[in-house]
Amino acid sequence: MTEFLINNMAPIIFASMVVFLLVGFPVSFALAANGIFFGLIGIELGLLGPQLFQALPDRIFGIMNNDTLLAIPFFTFMGLILERSGMAEDLLDTIGQLFGPLRGGLAFAVIFVGALLAATTGVVAASVISMGLISLPIMLRYGYNTKLATGIIAASGTLAQIMPPSLVLIIMADQLGKSVGEMYQGAFVPAIALTTLYVGYVALVAIFKPKWAPALPAEARVLHGSRLLMRALTTMVPPLFLIFLVLGTIFMGIATPTEGGAMGASGALIMALARRRLSLTLLKQAMESTAKLTTFVIFILVGARVFSLTFYGVDGHRWVEHLLTGLPGGEVGFLIVVNVLVFLLAFFLDFFELSFIVVPLLGPVAQALGIDLIWFGILLAVNMQTSFMHPPFGFALFFLRSVAPASVKTTDIYWGAIPFVCIQVIMVGLLIAFPQLVTFGLDKKVKVDLDKVEIDIPTSDYGGGYGGGYGAPSAPDAPQQERPRPGAAATDAILDMLKEQEKNK
Repeated sequence: MTEFLINNMAPIIFASMVVFLLVGFPVSFALAANGIFFGLIGIELGLLGPQLFQALPDRIFGIMNNDTLLAIPFFTFMGLILERSGMAEDLLDTIGQLFGPLRGGLAFAVIFVGALLAATTGVVAASVISMGLISLPIMLRYGYNTKLATGIIAASGTLAQIMPPSLVLIIMADQLGKSVGEMYQGAFVPAIALTTLYVGYVALVAIFKPKWAPALPAEARVLHGSRLLMRALTTMVPPLFLIFLVLGTIFMGIATPTEGGAMGASGALIMALARRRLSLTLLKQAMESTAKLTTFVIFILVGARVFSLTFYGVDGHRWVEHLLTGLPGGEVGFLIVVNVLVFLLAFFLDFFELSFIVVPLLGPVAQALGIDLIWFGILLAVNMQTSFMHPPFGFALFFLRSVAPASVKTTDIYWGAIPFVCIQVIMVGLLIAFPQLVTFGLDKKVKVDLDKVEIDIPTSDYGGGYGGGYGAPSAPDAPQQERPRPGAAATDAILDMLKEQEKNK
């Protein structure tokens, strides 16, 4: 038994963690409990040293010192202030009037507003709840099919998962060790493409099943001409300016994601103040919700660090790497298996849990296979977006159910979500087939002529410079041109290696 435990500690730890999660035990405590329990067993069996847990305080304080994670409360606070200051309601009303004469106009408005809210809030719950409260009763009143209406609202709300400044992209960048700014830049085109696929689906429904998505009747279109244009400008310009302020400064390298989040939170407060909707009650609610969500994220991250300390200590990462790199089909086989695995796990785990548990195990394997980690992170983020839409456990479906009228059946919400889950899967396939959707603009590298590279190593009269060791001083009267070039062999080796790498590319 002891020998079996020693030889199979990594898969036993992983299986135990899965069992804990499936029985519904809180994720952060399940991770931490597994890490501590099996760490003690590993010490008893001699697999791990007793000093293992001495590294734990440093790992915990490493989380607290991570400046990138400060962006999470900033963007959460910004989104909650905007959602509760009535911005979503104003946008839906105005854009609904703009698209009103078209079949499916309200559905197009919901998708467009969902994208705008995603680019300003980054919080799925805020988007789904606000649009469910505002647009669902209106869509049902004017004859929209219940399944189509609920599916559009849930799917549009989940755009906050992939559209910068998404919270999950911040976590994904942190777990993969990549820049948040690059992750945001890489996600922008896929987010727009996914929004376009949603619009295309609604357009097809409006063509082939016009009764499911009727146009607004004339009496409901109360704004016309210049009144409508002025309303559109005053409603849409402030959030668009806020998007540029936050994302534009991050993309241009002027601000870090944390600084961009701070500017966004300040901008949201100014917008709420300008609308005369800023109050102490609103501030208190927003700060309480921000504190709860941030605490939730940090607790899961702490638990994940405790778990990974033991799992990596017993070479669990090597077990995962050997398991996945040995798959038939190489890189393609790895991508297929990983995406199927993440899709299935998304039935039971949300994107935070997947980011902290699965991504740290998959990242090193992807890197070993030569896969671009920015592209890989965006691919996983789009796949994990289905965790919000999976019947029966999708969080977006729960959010919508909590605010939907009693006349809307839960089964209608579930059936309405399925076409959009299929669209998200199609988007995963498109990213695998066309990685340029992510890497465009990120892979522009400065060309260097290696034949003109010079490495200047300082010389010294004592030991011949950095490459000469600790020998006796060289003769002062020796001719300078006859002295050997310090580190010449090492310099030539470095240049040869660089040239070989460039040739292999």
